[in-house]
Amino acid sequence: MEIDPRGPRFGAVLTVIVLAVVLITRSTWLTAFQLAVFGIGALAGLRYAPYGLVYRQLIRPRLGPPAYTEAEAPPRFAQGVGAVFAAGALAGFAAGSPVVGIVLAALALVAAFLNAAFNLCLGCQVYLFIQRIRPATSAPGRS
Repeated sequence: MEIDPRGPRFGAVLTVIVLAVVLITRSTWLTAFQLAVFGIGALAGLRYAPYGLVYRQLIRPRLGPPAYTEAEAPPRFAQGVGAVFAAGALAGFAAGSPVVGIVLAALALVAAFLNAAFNLCLGCQVYLFIQRIRPATSAPGRS
């Protein structure tokens, strides 16, 4: 499936804001919210992710069609990576280890900031790297 590449970048801007507030407040509920956003994007797809819905309903109609589209798989994988970091941050905050929560939330914030500011999606790059190094599957009937 192809997506408008401006949508994930918009989501990254919102993620930066949410994670900055998480770092300031050490809020477990806000961390859990961001974990849910990442989880929905990774599991259900970007079209169902809350930030994607906001983008499609409020932002994209004002921008017009994108100049190009991109595959959904790399940003969706990136959402899964974000979910892992958010889950670790949530576990750290909930277990009374704010240093763990802060470090993991900060790492997720840096990745989101790179996407928002420079259109550099680290999770997407990891996805593409995995695709390149993954062994090619042989054709059926061949050994």
